[in-house]
Amino acid sequence: MEYLQLKIEDQIAVISINRPPANALSSQVLKGLTKLLDEIENNDEVRVIVIHGEGRFFSAGADIKEFTSLRDESDYAALAKSGQDIFERFEQFPKPIIACIHGAALGGGLELALGCHIRIVSEDAKLGLPELQLGIIPGFGGSVRLPRYVGVAKAAEMFWTSDHISGLDAVRLGLANHAFNEEDLLEETLKIARKIALKSPITLAATIELLNLAKKENFHGVVDREAQLFSKVFSTEDSVEGIQAFLEKRKPIFKGK
Repeated sequence: MEYLQLKIEDQIAVISINRPPANALSSQVLKGLTKLLDEIENNDEVRVIVIHGEGRFFSAGADIKEFTSLRDESDYAALAKSGQDIFERFEQFPKPIIACIHGAALGGGLELALGCHIRIVSEDAKLGLPELQLGIIPGFGGSVRLPRYVGVAKAAEMFWTSDHISGLDAVRLGLANHAFNEEDLLEETLKIARKIALKSPITLAATIELLNLAKKENFHGVVDREAQLFSKVFSTEDSVEGIQAFLEKRKPIFKGK
């Protein structure tokens, strides 16, 4: 698929964005990501997805040149809705998605990363939503997701100044999970992905649903659903295997059943 590469190994799908020089997220790239998710969702051999950028950047943003081809407000509204739907698909995806960020994740690039479940960054990565510098605002969900992680005041500062933060700052603020040297970043990310891939895909999907509910629902609404999923998970072969492996002091082998 043009501008995107997919490699599957050890139950991990690595999606690489390869659109030099900045890995800008054109509509073609976004549609390609959606198609890959369709393919991966139905592939039982994949339990975790890692997204990273080839070259110098994760993604330096949306394809601004495409914006100039739009004609009126309805076109821009349709573009925003398309991007929002795609990154909502990422957030709701039943398999963990990890953004592996080096160089820069700016504008639409950071909005893509915000749609992923966790973010691993290089220490000197640049993360930001500088849209106001162009006289526009974030349109792919960034204005909602960024404040969840860094707080409303810090998000406001990042919007209004168009300043970026470093990878180390992203970890400190809770936007990213870990920061590594750039040369070690992908391998360290894969180590985390391999650890996640050992878990039952049934339990991974259940916790993704609960984590997403926790962002939106009140406490009782989430714990009620937690109880339903808890009982459902206990009826699976994977739960029997996990408990038996614990009692036998061995590593479990989960089959997603």
